[in-house]
Amino acid sequence: MKLSDDERYMREALRLARKAYGIREVPIGCVIVYEGKIIGRGYNKRTQKGNVLCHAEIIAINKACRYMGDWRLEGCTMYVTLEPCPMCAGAIVQARIPRVVIGCMNPKAGCAGSVMDMFSMEGLNHRVEKEIGVYGEECSTLMKSFFRDVRDGRFPRERRMIPLAEEKRLESAD
Repeated sequence: MKLSDDERYMREALRLARKAYGIREVPIGCVIVYEGKIIGRGYNKRTQKGNVLCHAEIIAINKACRYMGDWRLEGCTMYVTLEPCPMCAGAIVQARIPRVVIGCMNPKAGCAGSVMDMFSMEGLNHRVEKEIGVYGEECSTLMKSFFRDVRDGRFPRERRMIPLAEEKRLESAD
C-alpha cells in the first residue's frame, strides 16, 4: 500500500519521537517540509540540554529557517506527533507556517484546539490550517508508554546534559 505524503512525513516525525524516547525525553518528533523535501527535523531535548526552549517544534523551526534563509516558513507544512504547547503554537503562527499535521492531541497543554486554539485565534495576524490524527494511535501509544515508564521508575527524572561531542553526533544522525 502506498503511503500518502502526510503518512510518510508523520512516520519520520514518529521515528524522531522514538529517538527522543531512547534518550529519556518526552517522545515528540517534528519535521518541516517544503516542496516535498524535509528542511527541518527536531525531537525533544529539553532535559538533555537543560533548556526549556528545546522542544521538537522549535528545533525543527530553527533548522528550517536556516535552510530557507528567512524567519518566514510560508509554503511549508509541519508534521508533529503531539499537539503543540503555547510556546510552539506561538512560534508556528509567528513563522507563518500555513499547515500543521498533528498526530495526537494534548488535552493538558495543547494550543491547536485542546486547551485553546492559537491557530485560528482572532486578533493574531496568521491562521494555520491543521490536520489531526495522522498516525494518531501510534503517537498516543508512544506518549502513554513513555509516561508509564516514568511512573514505573524506568526513566527516573534526572538532569543529564549531553557532552558537546555527543550532541553533535546525535544531530548529524538526524
